Amino acid sequence: MTLQLDLAPANGDTLNCPISEASELLATQGELEARGAIYTRIEVVECILNLVGYTTDQPLADRCILEPAFGEGDFLIPVAERLVAAWLAQKSSISVVEALKGSLRGVELHRPTFEITKQKLCTRLVELGLDAESSQILVNTWLLQDDFLLLPDNSQFDFVVGNPPYVRQERIPAPLLQEYRRRYKTLYDRADIYVPFMERSLSLLNNGGHLGFICADRWMKNKYGGPLRELVSKDFWLKYYVDMVNTPAFHAEVMAYPAITVISREAPGSTRVAYRPAVDRQVLSNLAVEFKQRELHKADKSVREVTGVTNGSEPWLLDNADELSIVRRMESLYPKLEEVGCKVGIGVATGADKAFIADFESLDVEPDRKLKLAKRKDINSGVVNWTGLGVINPFKDEGGLVDLSDYPRLAAYLEKHREQIAGRHVAKKTPKNWYRTIDRIFPKLAESPKLLIPDINGQSNVVYEKGELYPHHNLYYITSTSWDLRALQAVLLSEVAKLFVATYSTQMRGGFIRFQAQYLRRIRLPSWDEVSDVLKKNLIAAAKNGDTVACNEAAYELYGLTEKEKKTVRGGASDS
Repeated sequence: MTLQLDLAPANGDTLNCPISEASELLATQGELEARGAIYTRIEVVECILNLVGYTTDQPLADRCILEPAFGEGDFLIPVAERLVAAWLAQKSSISVVEALKGSLRGVELHRPTFEITKQKLCTRLVELGLDAESSQILVNTWLLQDDFLLLPDNSQFDFVVGNPPYVRQERIPAPLLQEYRRRYKTLYDRADIYVPFMERSLSLLNNGGHLGFICADRWMKNKYGGPLRELVSKDFWLKYYVDMVNTPAFHAEVMAYPAITVISREAPGSTRVAYRPAVDRQVLSNLAVEFKQRELHKADKSVREVTGVTNGSEPWLLDNADELSIVRRMESLYPKLEEVGCKVGIGVATGADKAFIADFESLDVEPDRKLKLAKRKDINSGVVNWTGLGVINPFKDEGGLVDLSDYPRLAAYLEKHREQIAGRHVAKKTPKNWYRTIDRIFPKLAESPKLLIPDINGQSNVVYEKGELYPHHNLYYITSTSWDLRALQAVLLSEVAKLFVATYSTQMRGGFIRFQAQYLRRIRLPSWDEVSDVLKKNLIAAAKNGDTVACNEAAYELYGLTEKEKKTVRGGASDS
């Protein structure tokens, strides 16, 4: 039965004027980048329509499909083609307008694009055999120029498909962003606008309905994706996932990490996954058929089945199934790194590096008000080569800021840089503490032996620092009260540690992964007293000698990897 849609325009009297004005600004600005417009190749569109089950052998006139940001019609026009073809095949006596007027809804905010695509769709319907009047009526009924995120929530759909816009928060006018945040709990932290697009779309699915999007995969692991992952875990089934990174999925090359995601409003089950297929019509058509088979063909490794992907707000682990099984086994056997006496932290952020950081010797402050600083360039070689920088320390050891009257040289130095330091947000927030760094500085950290790790790495770069330098904010550090730091360095330099981090981290261009604190804390370790004396010596020697092969072999022994698991870890490390 056709669903009657009732999506009233959002820009009415119910919205405050600043919100309407902000929405109108987005509706009229012309740059593709500002609008987050990235257009999808037809082969990918057809694959997504096949995956969600929007095919011409179905009674599509009795179904209802939504495209929430149709752009130039990459999804919209193929949808209309399939809808008309399915209706013609039914040979219904009902007029085409009556039969199809409630079967499709397309929304587009950008007014010039809306008008162009509207005419394009009308022309295409005539080409498909519909008369001009019926085509015009259908297009006027189907398409709505408005902000999808502000539309009333009073219609339900069997399918939602598309490529939601990629718009960063800083590009959204403040009143509109505030309204989005009020409405959508998934617009969290630094979430891109495609995240609330997905929340909104999921909320409009009928029971048994399917959402099929191609969009960035960052939300599946990043902090900002937590609320959306929790929503999917609670009420939906992550049915299919296709990694499209480094494939030509779009008409132009983009700095995106795309994935096809099919999510259904159904009781959850296992997730079928595929990795980086060729963007070829036949390949993707065959892939969709394989995804939808009742039982996967054992001989065909193009599609795999993974269980337990969604778990509250936890990151989704959709990588190589063999690698994932190793990680899961180690997680079942060993505690987390910080549960065995290690601590992970990040270096100091000052908010005004040009004022707080300078050549250590020339920093004209009292000797106990400066610390030698380690920056990324100091450890790029794999060992510490200090370049001579220092950082101002305005904090007492016991906490709180020092009294500047007790430190005349520090007071004079800070006053010289007052304009830059006091202009920071943290200084304006608490004017009396205008000279604090964003992060508190703990001098004992400088004196403590530690491991220093840059944020973004191609290969693990974990450097031992004997206790002279304070880390800058682009470096993570690990200290330990139990594990020997050299032995720990060997573990962290190994392919096993990289596998842990890569499993939870989003991958950057060029195969780089982020060694952030949240991922380092995922690494599992046995207690130090459970490691044999011989293995302890081997780990320490491997790190001191900078022997990565020996680090790997010692780590394999530490975790009790089988030969098959070693092969998988080696392969995974080289592939990533």
